[in-house]
Amino acid sequence: MDTTGDLGARAGIGRDGGLTTGEVARRLGVAPTTVRSWDRRYGLGPALRADGRQRRWTAGDMARLERMCALTSTGLPPAEAARLALRETGSHPPSADGGAGRVPPPAAPGRSRAGTGLRLGGARRECKGVARAALRLDAAALDGLLAAAIEEHGLVAAWTEVIMPTLRAVGRKWESSGERYVEVEHFLSWHVSGALRRHAPHVVAGRPGATTVLACVPGENHTLPLEALAAALAEKGLPVRMFGGALPAESLVAAVRRTGPAAVGLWAQSRTTASPPLARHVAAIEWGVRGARRRPVVLTLGPGWAGRTMPGLPRPPGLAEAVAAVESAVSG
Repeated sequence: MDTTGDLGARAGIGRDGGLTTGEVARRLGVAPTTVRSWDRRYGLGPALRADGRQRRWTAGDMARLERMCALTSTGLPPAEAARLALRETGSHPPSADGGAGRVPPPAAPGRSRAGTGLRLGGARRECKGVARAALRLDAAALDGLLAAAIEEHGLVAAWTEVIMPTLRAVGRKWESSGERYVEVEHFLSWHVSGALRRHAPHVVAGRPGATTVLACVPGENHTLPLEALAAALAEKGLPVRMFGGALPAESLVAAVRRTGPAAVGLWAQSRTTASPPLARHVAAIEWGVRGARRRPVVLTLGPGWAGRTMPGLPRPPGLAEAVAAVESAVSG
């Protein structure tokens, strides 16, 4: 059954007309240069050309490009995605120079020329899919990819090998682009936070001597790494009390005294917020009966603590090490 006309009506494309490249890019959520590159490199060009030069994209062209977007969102390299999109739609559109369409050869295994504009290096293929979905502000695709990564690799590996490399790449893009892409960073962080909570939705009941308190130091609001640790601990059945960003020092002390935790994780993103005196003060808090008093193991988490020598205050370098340190504190 030919549904091209119905698709064109839904897309707002008339039977006798077509969309410009700029209009196509807006509808797909990609840059116009990306659409032109797909035309030039992979033969995904439009069937119509006004005056022999200007691209005019039909409903069938849009269907092919939408399939291209869906495939690249999974992390598939663009050349391979284009090859499959052309095959699945049975299309061989003209190339940019007016010649016959060409199906690009399969990409070399393990390599990708992903058009995200983000420096992802040799990261997992899933990173490229997550990055593309974030750049397109595609909420449904992003949620699906994050959930799939956590389900396939486990929370700790997904955080370390998929989520963190993508977050760092987006951060570098923002820093090098003169305040652009801030919306992408916020969008990605929000959806990562949601994925972490959905993975470990149930709060584990507190147990004496087994609880972990997690908080950002005063003046620090980067909560996402602590959210990952909270989810990883909940996944292991360990109770967590999460206090989020910029917890005042007096409130942190009160929370520790009230909960009597086995471990306290203090996150500091920058050296200006990391406070060794506060960490040492928390580590010295005692509770319990006389002769059997306990103190918490204080974990100094985050790059803000780097380069500081603080005996007795462990600094786990990553999520897996932080989970192991908490497990050791609970069992000890």
